[in-house]
Amino acid sequence: MQTSSSPSTYNPTRAELEAFWMPFTANRQFKANPRIFVSAKDMHFTTHDGRQVLDGTAGLWCVNAGHCRPQIVEAIHQQVATLDYAPAFQMGHPGVFQLADQLVKMLPGYDHVFFANSGSEAVESALKIAIAYHRVCGQGTRQRLIGRERGYHGVGFGGISVGGIRPNRKFFGSLLNGVDHLPHTHNLEHNAFSRQQPEWGAHLADELERIVALHDASNIAAVIVEPVAGSTGVLIPPKGYLQRLRQICDKHGILLIFDEVITGFGRLGTGFATEYFDVMPDMIIVAKGLTNGTVPMGAVFVRQGIYDAFMNGPEQAIELLHGYTYSGHPVACAAGLATLEIYRQEGLFQHAQELSTYWEEAVHSLKGLPHVIDLRNLGLVAAIELESIPGKPTARAFECFLRCYERGLLIRTTGDIIALSPPLIIEKQHIDEMFGLLAEVLKGLE
Repeated sequence: MQTSSSPSTYNPTRAELEAFWMPFTANRQFKANPRIFVSAKDMHFTTHDGRQVLDGTAGLWCVNAGHCRPQIVEAIHQQVATLDYAPAFQMGHPGVFQLADQLVKMLPGYDHVFFANSGSEAVESALKIAIAYHRVCGQGTRQRLIGRERGYHGVGFGGISVGGIRPNRKFFGSLLNGVDHLPHTHNLEHNAFSRQQPEWGAHLADELERIVALHDASNIAAVIVEPVAGSTGVLIPPKGYLQRLRQICDKHGILLIFDEVITGFGRLGTGFATEYFDVMPDMIIVAKGLTNGTVPMGAVFVRQGIYDAFMNGPEQAIELLHGYTYSGHPVACAAGLATLEIYRQEGLFQHAQELSTYWEEAVHSLKGLPHVIDLRNLGLVAAIELESIPGKPTARAFECFLRCYERGLLIRTTGDIIALSPPLIIEKQHIDEMFGLLAEVLKGLE
């Protein structure tokens, strides 16, 4: 554990922390013993008490190029000093067209991008585009949406509705009507300690045929899945599963949407999961790594033909009645352009691919440690699933989180699963440090 050369003097009282209602946080627990970052650089955060913490989660799955990269900082500074804001309705600015052009060049077959301000907003946008698309194609009965159990698609009402994480849903009533869910693919009996894609489970995609038979394809607009489910604990698709979903959607004229908010921009060692799995969905949702987490931004890629379907009315008519005040914000676009340039200049997607085998070996070195009931990995993402304490679900993993933080490592937990997704600039010595420290902590857990 290293010490910062200039530790912060920030030492808030409980009262000074109280006004902020923190998201997805045990507020009372946190405010009694706060964990506060005051600066960051490359692979490390600095805490308010001057300690260095190795970032094992790329912030929140988003800082793929590492923290406080000068190129991105300068681009943001120049943009906010030149054009701080421009309306997206009936107006434009250079950066938004440049960024969209660069993005579609990264994914042949996708010819347009719709911008939002987060993954959650991009999900809502994709769901609305899917329903509207069928309507303009003369199939307005196609309104039903299909998600998947243990899926996470943000926190809008559409995203929660198609999402399948029970605690995220239970507080908010009936949510959207007309939503069904595929079963998740996580099965420890068949797939525990798989390396990369598990062998068992492709048949679970056939549940989509049952749902189609129940509702009729003429009423179903889209299926939305994460290629790799991240926030629910890194659930990796079985071999052939995503390909089977694509086949069934094609058979019944249903749009397939990939939520790549986590897998996009190099996490699997390719630009996007659609390339890794060689499956083309009709829409791809991205955010997080798009701007390296610096300025909020989300986007929806659409395949060729979807945009064109909307372009058949009067030329002066608005084709899609949807958008945001901050769609394609100039500062977010500047951050996105600078981020894409770093990915290219430094070959970070290739770097992630080259390190994936070393990462895999490090992950599976934890097999046999106390309470570890599963290990799984793909690209530069991993999960360590722990046996729950009877009657105290989540407690064991959260204790691991706290002990790792005190010893200088940031991990993420969901339930009793530890998730790791480091910045793509990680090197072998960081991997050794990360898993060495994690192994020591796991050995000490009760």
